[in-house]
Amino acid sequence: MRLALCNEVLREMPFAAQCARAAALGYVGLEVAPFTLDAEEPHLLPAPRRAELRRAAAGAGIALSGLHWLLVAPAGLSITTANPATRARTLDVIERLIGLAADLGATYLVHGSPAQRRVEAEGDAARAEEAMARIAGWAAAAGLTYCLEPLAAREANWATTVGEAAGIVERIGSPALRTMLDVSAAGNGEVEPADALLERWLPTGLIAHVHLNDRNRRAPGQGRDRFGPILAVLRRQSYAGWCSVEPFDYQPDGPGAAAFAAGYLRGVLEGLGAPDARSAEGREELNRSPNP
Repeated sequence: MRLALCNEVLREMPFAAQCARAAALGYVGLEVAPFTLDAEEPHLLPAPRRAELRRAAAGAGIALSGLHWLLVAPAGLSITTANPATRARTLDVIERLIGLAADLGATYLVHGSPAQRRVEAEGDAARAEEAMARIAGWAAAAGLTYCLEPLAAREANWATTVGEAAGIVERIGSPALRTMLDVSAAGNGEVEPADALLERWLPTGLIAHVHLNDRNRRAPGQGRDRFGPILAVLRRQSYAGWCSVEPFDYQPDGPGAAAFAAGYLRGVLEGLGAPDARSAEGREELNRSPNP
């Protein structure tokens, strides 16, 4: 498994400084929220800026692992709407974000965006699933994995569990479309604990990504969720994908939360006998790991 940091945690810093800080803390990847790159139209980021971002990551020795929080900007997007113009605009943004991910050297995109997938009328869920099928085709063409993120019912009312999201993925049947597990969402919406969900679903090949966060929305180790059993399952199942730290409530602040999570998770992994990602052995193991 490879550890990434979701970059909005460091959003107050220039992008190059985000990369350098994440690398210094021992993260090997940065998962990028497009709205942190451009608050209005991140899908239209010009080619020179894309190249600059990729150089900044390479200079810091860190990968731009993926994209998440996809539909924050521009405003007014929806994959469930019956409005043809809004739907077409939303799908165009997503297709362009897939292109952005490819240009940044990322390997996956995470589709959370609960406000933009609200099911409120007959036909909304069918439109969302139809959108996922189209998106899967674009992701496949770009050689990327597109992950439908299950979100707890207090945040969303479509694809609220791993089982529900996995069913959508299976019906569409594209190898480019997968689901994932967000520890906070699982803790707030699933019957089974996160480690049991991983034990059950990882062997199916349907889970391609993991977000590490406490159900209290803080960083791993800052709440009552224990991550030893979660990381033990990932290691036992030879999970070779990315695990991204994604707190929402930054304590004491963004850089502090990032540092705390890195230290806590490193301690847990060392307790499991995993190489420290900052060591030569750890870097070698991470470099050998295939993309998800």
